[in-house]
Amino acid sequence: MSTDPSQDRGPDLTQGVTTTTLADGQMLAGHVGDDAVLLARRGDEFFAIGAECSHYHGPLAEGLMVGDTVRCPWHHACLSLRTGAAVRAPALSSVACWSTELRDGKVVVREKATPKPGVRVAPAAGSPQKIVIVGGGAAGFAAAEMLRRQHYQGSIVMLSDDDAPPVDRPNLSKDYLAGSAPEDWVPLRGDSYYTEQGIDLRLKTAAVGIDPRAREVALGDGSKLAYDRLLLATGAEPLRLPIPGMDLPHVRTLRTLADCRAIIARAATTRRAVVMGASFIGLEVAASLRARGIEVHVVAPEARPLERVLGPELGDFVRRLHEEHGVIFHLADTAGAIDAQQVTLNSGGSIAADLVVAGVGVRPRLTLAETAGLAIDRGVTVDAYLECSAPGIFAAGDIARWPDPHSGAAIRVEHWVVAQRQGQTAALNMLGGREKFDAVPYFWSQHYDVPINYVGHAERWDEIAIDGDIAARDCVLRYKHKGRVLAVASIYRDAESLLAEAAMEQEAA
Repeated sequence: MSTDPSQDRGPDLTQGVTTTTLADGQMLAGHVGDDAVLLARRGDEFFAIGAECSHYHGPLAEGLMVGDTVRCPWHHACLSLRTGAAVRAPALSSVACWSTELRDGKVVVREKATPKPGVRVAPAAGSPQKIVIVGGGAAGFAAAEMLRRQHYQGSIVMLSDDDAPPVDRPNLSKDYLAGSAPEDWVPLRGDSYYTEQGIDLRLKTAAVGIDPRAREVALGDGSKLAYDRLLLATGAEPLRLPIPGMDLPHVRTLRTLADCRAIIARAATTRRAVVMGASFIGLEVAASLRARGIEVHVVAPEARPLERVLGPELGDFVRRLHEEHGVIFHLADTAGAIDAQQVTLNSGGSIAADLVVAGVGVRPRLTLAETAGLAIDRGVTVDAYLECSAPGIFAAGDIARWPDPHSGAAIRVEHWVVAQRQGQTAALNMLGGREKFDAVPYFWSQHYDVPINYVGHAERWDEIAIDGDIAARDCVLRYKHKGRVLAVASIYRDAESLLAEAAMEQEAA
């Protein structure tokens, strides 16, 4: 065994590596002192940035170079090789950057760049002085963060009816719920961030009306808030089944940090739980509760889990994976009633339960947009720039239905990364930019130690081309319609997932 830890961290880049070590488009993981550093080559240029993604610390050297950016293999975040800046969510923070020098046929990494403090500039004449964001979720936070990153100096008010600042919601059904991540990981930023950035975050504050002509938002306390630009990022709310017992204290849904805390508190004394719904959220909850040693039953009306999104082969794999971990499925069945001791099934049986979690889907929160007279089509209709039918009002996240250049249709999706990226694009356009939202939809789901990545959007297909072995957890599935790939799902094929995303972008360009 090596006694020199630096041998496990790649070459010492301060000593240089020969330029022939890296071909154009290649990357190399090394180190500078105690810092893990990524060295990348584009043409005759060499870049050095932190080797781990700022999102979940994914290994960037295993990612994909696209132009002068690198994409993380884990969750498709994009970072600048020139500056280390987070170009695209889910990464929101930059990574360190080093200077490089060519010397005697070698590229040498030199000193770390000193971050330059952001200098906010006053809004130019005609640009917005007051921006209001309704919603404290993925899209709302990403928009506020991007506005300040663009040095916007005007007023930002973020209205959230939640009682907690914006959180990393995917963690609520995964590591945090499973007990393998501390609550410190859950907030997207610390409480001081909002004060330091001049973001007026108003928690437990409801927006109850919008007057597009007066450019005012009415609040639940009767006051009104003027805006020059408005972003609607109201998100979605969990569905509650219209059955007896849904209002009992041991019956929960999962959307907020408070929801997650309540489930964790109940789980401490739970022996058996019923999860209603074999959705992504439902199955992630099932996996997290199994990690806590709780017996878990999943009740769902479909014949196999996730078939509508992933198809029968991957749906069967997901079922077997959960069964291997002790989950008991009751498929092609539904709950008819819940009482303090059990869930009664419409098939006639019953399941004893100390905890019930409903993961049967969500509905977009459209009331505010509808009452304001905005165009609605199973979501808030926006153009390619995410602007609504009323000038100066934008929408992003779970509520937005936008013209997707990849599928050629207007779509609405409920993915965390899509919401973040839309928030970022909306922020740029509220400042006067004309940036089309053309990112390929992407999401990931975690089941025990198995990640599933999905890029694209396929509401229907006539062929699923399978490359690899699903059972061996080494596969790519391509969802096709008339020979054209609409979406790609993968397990432990991160590079191919990134390449599929890049190919879809090129096809739609």
